[in-house]
Amino acid sequence: MNEASPLSLTPTIPPPDPHPRTPALQLPLHSCDAHFHVFGPAARFPFSPRRTFTPHDAPKEKLFALHRFLGFERGVFVQSSCHGQDHAALVDLLQAGQGGYRGVALLASDTPAEEVERLDAVGVCGVRFHFMSHLGAPPPMEDIRKVIRLVAPYGWHIAMHIAGEGAVEHFDFIRDLEAPVVIDHMARIDIAEGLNGEAFTALLRLLDLGHVWVKLSGADRISKAGPPFRDAIPFAKKLAQHAPERVVWGSDWPHPNVAHMPNDGDLVDLIAEITPDVKARRLMLVDNPTRLFGFV
Repeated sequence: MNEASPLSLTPTIPPPDPHPRTPALQLPLHSCDAHFHVFGPAARFPFSPRRTFTPHDAPKEKLFALHRFLGFERGVFVQSSCHGQDHAALVDLLQAGQGGYRGVALLASDTPAEEVERLDAVGVCGVRFHFMSHLGAPPPMEDIRKVIRLVAPYGWHIAMHIAGEGAVEHFDFIRDLEAPVVIDHMARIDIAEGLNGEAFTALLRLLDLGHVWVKLSGADRISKAGPPFRDAIPFAKKLAQHAPERVVWGSDWPHPNVAHMPNDGDLVDLIAEITPDVKARRLMLVDNPTRLFGFV
């Protein structure tokens, strides 16, 4: 029996580091963690029978406690494939977040318009598409276009989870979208190609289009050296300098499917290296998320 079957809740990935270190960096007021997940608790919010991994429970209470500890007042819950299109855990967190949180949904081409309206009303502001083999095959492009048309009346952004040469492969599709586009995890580029690599160059060109944003999350995912992931910093820093008004930062807590589990306090301290300039840091953590995600 597959461990990720609906009959098994045995986790197939490790939990987050339970002992985050106190960051040396003090975050500005209203800082936003623009990318995190919440898992379960499975007894209340069951995981999808189609999931490709089974996480440990990582409920909203732990997320809220971590944000208080690190200094975040706002955040964006990105729906995970292990919950599929059941957004109950997301809605629960948004309602508990009292306006300080937004959400990104996973939708299918046959999602009822009423469901989109319901999600928009509670604070969902984007829809995500995976192009990652470990999360299952992506939907056909025509289905993706149907979903984009479905959410267009609400002004949602389109989140793209791509990797490797994804910025090259999907360049034309992203270029032609009229909605804001957010590239997750620095497009998970192969940093071995360097700052002049084809994929990273394509990512910079996408930022030049004006409607594309990038999350400076996932330093741990693109690092080759492992903790403290400093080999990824030149890439994040270059993106922040290239388009300071269209970058946001996310923790990616609780870090599903990573090779090296990061410490969240250490990740926060990397922000000072990514954006040494205080004004640029405030843009990334406060002003840009306010504009992109519609915080008041």
